[in-house]
Amino acid sequence: MTRIQRADQRYPGGDPAAGIETRHALSFGPYYDPDNLRFGAILACNEERLAPGAGFDEHPHSHTEIVTWVVEGELTHHDTAGHTTVVRPGDLQRLSSAGGVRHVERNDADVPLVFVQMWLAPSAPGGEPSYEVVRGGDGSWSYDLAEADARLHVSRPVAGERVAVPAADFAYVHVVRGTVRLDGDGDGEGEGEGEGEGEGAGAGDGEGEGEGDETRTGDELGPGDAARITDVRGHTLVATTDAEVLIWGMRDWRKGLG
Repeated sequence: MTRIQRADQRYPGGDPAAGIETRHALSFGPYYDPDNLRFGAILACNEERLAPGAGFDEHPHSHTEIVTWVVEGELTHHDTAGHTTVVRPGDLQRLSSAGGVRHVERNDADVPLVFVQMWLAPSAPGGEPSYEVVRGGDGSWSYDLAEADARLHVSRPVAGERVAVPAADFAYVHVVRGTVRLDGDGDGEGEGEGEGEGEGAGAGDGEGEGEGDETRTGDELGPGDAARITDVRGHTLVATTDAEVLIWGMRDWRKGLG
């Protein structure tokens, strides 16, 4: 089962007057759709654009795994666990909010900041907060998020290169830049906010239906487009230009990633 959500189908949010523009893939903050609460372990996939000097003042999180991918500019992070970092393009930031933590996210640079922030439900609540930054480089690599039984694959195919979507109960494909064609044997049935309410929403493995289009073999995905694939088997991405793609592979909550 495969569905896509185009960039212009994301729900607008943020505070444009304060220099914050957000596009939400799932229910978030004031936007609520009971059929689009989560997909697999993913509770939110937000595209954030912050003007110079803009940001999110100190605010709390708990029982959520927060993974941030910087696309352009520099993200300055401070948290109450004592971490202060600057996250740059190609870097991956993970904040396990666990039993509770507060943090600040700002664009302290003099150029616009663009990042993708993804919230995932942990397999078990509570515990101590933890934090890390994985400094990126060229090429493709993967990152295990054991707390959510999920694995993130960072893929940077050149034009004409094929990339297999890893076999999983759920796969979420987000195109950061460039264009790719989604090929596979999906049957084209079924689918689907940043900072704010909606944390920990939804239970079980639930697939968001939400607003989206049926995916057919050969559909092309561009920047900001996403595909939600259930029971991944034989799906492949073919880069039609040089591209950068984030692919989450997730297990049903009853299983381990293995």
